[in-house]
Amino acid sequence: MTKLNKLQKLVFPSKDETQAIQELEQILHSGSSQPKLVGLDREEIAIPDSVYCVLRQVIEMMASGRAVYLVPLEHELTTQEAAELLNVSRPFLIKLLEQRAIPYSMVGTHRRIRYEDLIAYKEQRDNQRRDCLKRLTQLSEEMGLYDDEDEDNFNQEEANFKQDDG
Repeated sequence: MTKLNKLQKLVFPSKDETQAIQELEQILHSGSSQPKLVGLDREEIAIPDSVYCVLRQVIEMMASGRAVYLVPLEHELTTQEAAELLNVSRPFLIKLLEQRAIPYSMVGTHRRIRYEDLIAYKEQRDNQRRDCLKRLTQLSEEMGLYDDEDEDNFNQEEANFKQDDG
């Protein structure tokens, strides 16, 4: 288990929890009062706005059945951890680093990649892939190799992809 796996805990809402999470989402969206935690001794503790914002985002994702995990943005990853997050081999990641596609720093003889730099690269890569796929679809349509039903399926898949990445 890598250091990243120890840091983050991927959380999937169970089927039993989904209903309760959806109800919690509705309560949070009502925004009728300042949210508070209630301690075991019934002491009320106001939730700071920044924590409330994160909590709402996590609940929205889990209410839609998506898994969540938290990683601090300033967290530095090893090349193995970064490769795992991109779902590529470590040697391929090293090539990306040497081509300066992703910024990195050296700690002694070891490369370190900031989490936010890795995510920025991943988003850029995903956007380029979507653009290429759209262009390929347009070329296929121009050549008469693509029909409207296929386009509807593509648009639905693209919407699902954006929701999963969101």
